[in-house]
This record gives sequence, C-alpha cells and structure tokens, in this order.
Amino acid sequence: MTFSVTIQSSGQQFSAEADDTVLAAALRAGIGLPYGCRNGACGSCKGKLVSGHVEHAVHQASALSAEEKAQGFALFCCARPLDDLVISARVVKGAGDIPIRKLPSRVAQVDKVAPDVVVVLLQLPAAERFQYLAGQYIELILKDGKRRSYSMARAPHLADQVELHVRHVPGGAFTDQIFAETPTQMRPRDILRFEGPLGTFFLRDDSDKPIILLASGTGFAPIKAIIEDCILKKTRRPMVLYWGGRRPHDLYMDQLVREFSTRLADFRYVPVVSDALAEDHWRGRTGFVHRAVLEDFADLSGHQVYACGAPVVIDSARRDFVSEAGLSPDEFYADAFTTEADLARDPVA
Repeated sequence: MTFSVTIQSSGQQFSAEADDTVLAAALRAGIGLPYGCRNGACGSCKGKLVSGHVEHAVHQASALSAEEKAQGFALFCCARPLDDLVISARVVKGAGDIPIRKLPSRVAQVDKVAPDVVVVLLQLPAAERFQYLAGQYIELILKDGKRRSYSMARAPHLADQVELHVRHVPGGAFTDQIFAETPTQMRPRDILRFEGPLGTFFLRDDSDKPIILLASGTGFAPIKAIIEDCILKKTRRPMVLYWGGRRPHDLYMDQLVREFSTRLADFRYVPVVSDALAEDHWRGRTGFVHRAVLEDFADLSGHQVYACGAPVVIDSARRDFVSEAGLSPDEFYADAFTTEADLARDPVA
C-alpha cells in the first residue's frame, strides 16, 4: 500500500510505501527532514504526528520515551506509516539537494593521533568529486554488509581525500580491525565502500546569530569541517568552540584549532578536560564541557548551538542549554555519535 505524508508547516507532500520509514520516503522525495543516526538512537529525527498512525521499529527509550509517544511524538527514522499522515517537522533546506551515492575508495593513510584515535584518509577514484555539506557523515559498508557511520572531517573544498576520525571501541568489529596488530588489520591500499552524504548536521547560513560549537572526543570531526568551511567563506559571525576530552591527549588536534584563531575572524577556542592526571600538568578548564559553556554564557537565547559527540553529552547540553540559559530548542543542532553498544542499550519496541 502507498500512503500520503503531508508536512503541516510547509504543505509539502510525499508518498510512502507500507515498508518505508517516513524519513526514507522523505529523502527519496528530495525533502530534507532532520536526522542523524537513522537507527532510533539519537532522537534527531523526532517530530509529531498531527494525524494518522505509525508503527515503530525497535529504538532506544532515551530517543523516544513512552510519555513522548503518548503525546504523539514519533521517530521518523524508524516509524512506518499505517495510514495517511500529517506530521509536524522542520524541513531542512539544502539537505535534499545533494544526491546520496555509493562509492568505492582506497585507504590512502592511517595515522594514530591519540592512544585510541586514528585519522583515516580515503582516496576516491580518479576524477571523482564527492559533494557534501560540511558537517555531514558517510556510512562505511563492511564486507558482511554491516555499516559504520563517520563524519567527514574536511570541508568540501578540501576533500580531494575523505578524512575520518575513528575512535577505538574495544570489542568493536570494525575498530578492532583498525587498531589490532593482526593479519586483517586495515592498511593503506585496502578498498572500502561507503554511502553518503548523510545527515542534517551543517551550519545554517541564513542566520547571523553567534555560534557555539560543542564537541566531545571525535565529535570534533564534523566541527573541524564546519570551521574550515567558515574560513573559506570568511564567515563574520562570532564563534566559540568548546572541545572536551577526558585527558589532554583526547584533544588530538589542539594545535590546529589554535591556528584556526589566526585564520577566522572572531573565533575563540576553549579546551576542557574532565579527568586529567597529575602527570598531564593540565592548567586549563576542567569539568564537563557543556557546563563550561554555561559558565561563560548565562543567556543563550540569541545563539545557535552545534553539538557533536557522545549521546550523554548531547542530551545533557540540549536539556541544560534550554532550561538554564534560554536557548531556543530550534537553535540546537546536534549529531550524536552512537556505537553498537549504545544501540543495544535500553531498546524498546
């Protein structure tokens, strides 16, 4: 069966098959709905059902609670229509303008930049130009068909190679292959396939509001791409980056970020470390990275926030920035990095 889906605010309509998710059908129609992980873990695609009914696939309770579901909210990345729908959701301009493609690539370089982080450079086929928006991600397609999502860490104009920042997740099928000294360890010249660009995490250019960039760990990757893009465009909006890690070595491109300050007008950098050891000789800010923002900005009502990192960091920042500093929920843009362990935690049907 085919159902009609109408977006209340814009009046846009698209068709969805019974086995489609609302998000998949929208993307196929070239309509950009907000989304991140596409597997019911991050909550970025959450919207409201004005009319109609959906059936949810398994998802995380933290992404959509039973109370929210009772209020008519849905996760459009894992909600399948049961009849015609009218939904309330933001339409993201520009997100549907670039085609999603599957491409082969060759591993060009693997550099270890921290004890548990490598930078992987992927070389595309000759004469192939990969279009994306700074902040978006790709899905690596593994040999067994499983997928792993990684944000692209270079601005599009610098993407002669695709740059990924990969953190080691012990026990992770893919990252163990990168970090373990085994015959199957990933090496330069290995072939990897990927699909992209994906996601709606990118800078909204139609605003002149000051920008807060918030990153934890390898959540810096898409933030780096956004900053590089702003340098190219000579963005004049005030911008502050708060980058948090457990120990100083988790801020694995600290010196590069400090150089950004000399290349981008009105840019500041605030590194934050939560669990420094005496041997680290850390003299900078300490504690949770999102709390450092609140220490500096009591009022965020006139700002936009772009946050990327672990789900707990994103959830805490969204909650506290809105409740304590008056940030508009519509001005909080996020990309939560979810692992397979995150997806297995607190699933609900």
